Amino acid sequence: MKLDRRMLLRAGAAAAALPLLPGGAARAAAPMRDDLPPAWHRFRVGEFEATAISDGLLPLGRPEPAFPTAPPEEIASLMRGAFLPPDAANLEQNALVVNTGRQLILFDTGMGESMGPASRMFGPQTGRLVANLRAAGYQPEQVDLVALTHAHCDHCWGLVDAQGNRVFPNAQVAISEADLNFWTDDANKRGPDFMGPFIDGAKKNLGAYRDRLVMARDGQEVAPGVTAIATPGHTVGHMVYAISSGGRVMVNTGDLAHHHILLLRRPAWEFAYDTDPKQSAQTRMRMLDRLAADRHAVLSYHFPWPGLGHVVREGEGFAWVPAPMNVTAVAPV
Repeated sequence: MKLDRRMLLRAGAAAAALPLLPGGAARAAAPMRDDLPPAWHRFRVGEFEATAISDGLLPLGRPEPAFPTAPPEEIASLMRGAFLPPDAANLEQNALVVNTGRQLILFDTGMGESMGPASRMFGPQTGRLVANLRAAGYQPEQVDLVALTHAHCDHCWGLVDAQGNRVFPNAQVAISEADLNFWTDDANKRGPDFMGPFIDGAKKNLGAYRDRLVMARDGQEVAPGVTAIATPGHTVGHMVYAISSGGRVMVNTGDLAHHHILLLRRPAWEFAYDTDPKQSAQTRMRMLDRLAADRHAVLSYHFPWPGLGHVVREGEGFAWVPAPMNVTAVAPV
């Protein structure tokens, strides 16, 4: 059955003419609710139990400034083609908890509260990781290891609270040495305006764990079953993590690609928050090609909630195939 605009308008007019219920009572008197339910999603990777934990929505606003080398008309076309508003690029923040049976590992921490008003630079809907972690049945003190993909604000600012106290008091923190050195060096406060706050935030959050830092190195495990893979460009020491158990593999890709349409369909496009945009594009294309060829499951930090799915080849780029929300285990290759 085909619905045209005139049919829909006639239906709307007819509904408006319906009488009220006896006594004039209205059925839509309840107020609108803007609050969100706890957001966590649990599944298995082999013998490991994995849980996606939301830190909330991170809106970028109009997409053109975030993708400065992309033709604006092509951005709009791709967004409309995916039934997305062309004037609003909204990203999720999908942190990951993996219970290996021996360790509880958290990958990235969200925006947190550590930097006061700056912690809401992307709006009021961030900073929900700890509440959602608890809703999922975990306490911050149960976390043994925080594995950071990189040291940007939406990935490491949740390590400490506003007073500088450790949010995860019993955890070690894994990070690449390159990112640790770069994002704690005041000499790098140059270039874009965000560099100053990003470095101040990284220094505060990472400094609180300086006696508990573990260096994540390319091709080496940070914990049994969790291997770091160097993917530089977005930051100098950006890492993704391959999580392997029982013959299953899932790759936590961090910020390898920020948008499931724009940077998969056009992986060579540059992103404004990349430290080295050209290197980032090369790394992204190489890693996406590897993920598609190997058919490994992916947990992407910024893709639509809960960020779990697969990357497939499509034309000259790639496409995102989200896992059904009722998935309980990573599928075999």
